[in-house]
Amino acid sequence: MKILVVGGGGREHAIIKKLKENKEVNTVFALPGNGGIAKDATCVPIGACEIEKIVEFSKKENIDYAVIAPDDPLVLGLVDALEEVNIPCFGPNKNAAIIEGSKVFSKNLMKKYNIPTASYEVFCDMEKALEFLDTAPIPTVIKADGLALGKGVTIAFTREEAKKAVKEAMEDKKFGKSGDNIVIEEFLEGPEVSVLAFTDGTCVKPMVSSMDHKRSGDNDTGLNTGGMGTVAPNPYYTDEIAKICMDTIFMPTINAMNKEGRTFKGCLYFGLMLTKNGPKVIEYNCRFGDPETQVVLPLLESDLLTAMMATTNGTLKDTEIKIKKGNACCVIMASDGYPVSYKKGFEITIPESINDSVYVAGAALKEGKLLTSGGRVLGVTSIDDTLEGAIKKSYEKVKTISFENAYYRNDIGQRALKADGGK
Repeated sequence: MKILVVGGGGREHAIIKKLKENKEVNTVFALPGNGGIAKDATCVPIGACEIEKIVEFSKKENIDYAVIAPDDPLVLGLVDALEEVNIPCFGPNKNAAIIEGSKVFSKNLMKKYNIPTASYEVFCDMEKALEFLDTAPIPTVIKADGLALGKGVTIAFTREEAKKAVKEAMEDKKFGKSGDNIVIEEFLEGPEVSVLAFTDGTCVKPMVSSMDHKRSGDNDTGLNTGGMGTVAPNPYYTDEIAKICMDTIFMPTINAMNKEGRTFKGCLYFGLMLTKNGPKVIEYNCRFGDPETQVVLPLLESDLLTAMMATTNGTLKDTEIKIKKGNACCVIMASDGYPVSYKKGFEITIPESINDSVYVAGAALKEGKLLTSGGRVLGVTSIDDTLEGAIKKSYEKVKTISFENAYYRNDIGQRALKADGGK
């Protein structure tokens, strides 16, 4: 089979490595891919949002199946464009991808169908938003309506911070058109959980839960990032909570999307907060998360391609999704200065012995050398019977990788370890 994977980060590298475990897969193209992905797939310099070029390439190469990994091309309708030329895809069509493409849509959906989430107000007028903040409970959360590379959310602990976030989004256009409308919502407290689930629009089959680490610094200090590391499973996500989530969040969301004429197929990511009043939705993503994918897929025992095709074909109910026993930890190695400003172009040295557990995100291949080209450079994943063992193995591997200005958090998994009683 000829497989196309759209995207060029650590998530895509993890997807490609997992897809290649299927013996029927003989060719994988990555558009655009990156210098590290080039070891595992044929990289083609076509951007993830160049819809027409992707369609033309897919037709020319007779692609059998396409996996659309990032949010932007899904929201732009790449799945629709490929399906028009009879190329089956993993991922929702444009009509359904709005669940991530618009925070206003997703919040209104949850309100309409009684799916538990934070209380909220929507604003398209900056002055009215600022006036609302004069009396709103603090802390509060400000969200740009559209896609913003995971950086469109501000948790404001003072009114001044909240008003600044509103002005940056609506007046300064920090997120472009994504900030034309904003959501101001209740600040929720409790452990956060990420759950990625396969769905064919009728059936939902979750993968292993995970815990992300968004802040740039140790002990959850510093700026919000795309994610500095992940562990799985999340110790706070018990079997009892999983059942509550299936009954009150997962299936109701799928049913709500069907009722709205927006049947969702692919991977639906549930960002949850386990509050004292039960699990609530913080956000939906219309695709695999990054870096959650780098711990979720290594713990997936079932064949990934079979699962993906089942979401496309509507046969997920009859497809077993089996999860390996054990724990996984992914530590992100970034360029010092990320997420603000950083230097790039430094050579990366990765021992051959750990290549299988390294997922490259921001690197370019020049004259046979792998050079840093992004903020998050790579993720290093390990699996072990215990969480403590997985964490220890990942940090041991991290110490064998070198590039100038490398930066990483030293406490990935420690919060989960405390919750798990140190196991």
